[in-house]
Amino acid sequence: MALSIIGVDADDTLWHTETVFRLTHKRFNELLSDFADEDALEAKLAAIERENMKTYGYGAKGFTLSMLQTALEVSGGNVSTKVIQELLSAGREMMTHPIEPLPGVEEALKGLKERGRLVLITKGDLFHQESKLAASGLGSHFSGVEIVSEKTPEIYTKAFARHGGSAETSLMTGNSVKSDILPMLAAGGYAALVPYPLVWEHERAEKPVGNPRYREIETLGGLPAWLDEIS
Repeated sequence: MALSIIGVDADDTLWHTETVFRLTHKRFNELLSDFADEDALEAKLAAIERENMKTYGYGAKGFTLSMLQTALEVSGGNVSTKVIQELLSAGREMMTHPIEPLPGVEEALKGLKERGRLVLITKGDLFHQESKLAASGLGSHFSGVEIVSEKTPEIYTKAFARHGGSAETSLMTGNSVKSDILPMLAAGGYAALVPYPLVWEHERAEKPVGNPRYREIETLGGLPAWLDEIS
């Protein structure tokens, strides 16, 4: 069976993102070291970020607001204006950080385009994700773009339908088991995991080993071979 649409994740699938977040985490810990140790800061920030995602969604803007809230709470409101300014600067740098496509990505997208229509499906802030796609130079490979607040089976079902296909006859590929793999399988589609060395705390999940519609591949360049096998 030839698959009609190939969905592709963006952050840490097409370009580096988590490395930038990790560097900002380190800067945050250094700036707040007078108020708590690294483990306590990381735990507090993760808890606040998890709660704030319900309001702010995913992305650098929401993360920046979570850093500011954490700084105020761990310091009892005594954090200096200078530190607040440093955190705002760190958030701004995340928003404007150069986009660096992962090795071999453009060649892989060319091979995938020969096997089906490509649709970018990513979570995050609309403006920032659109900006990153434009800066990456990869936008011309996609026939459609879906920037969503969350990735669920229902979201995938609607997204593929909007582009003239169905989840059952489509494939999603990305670096997150929680967002790119499990909900796509639940929607009845195929899913290919392309692992990234760093995994965000909120994206950890168990791999669906043994599922015939799931495959883990080393790089995006290995996906055309599995598509040919499916077909």
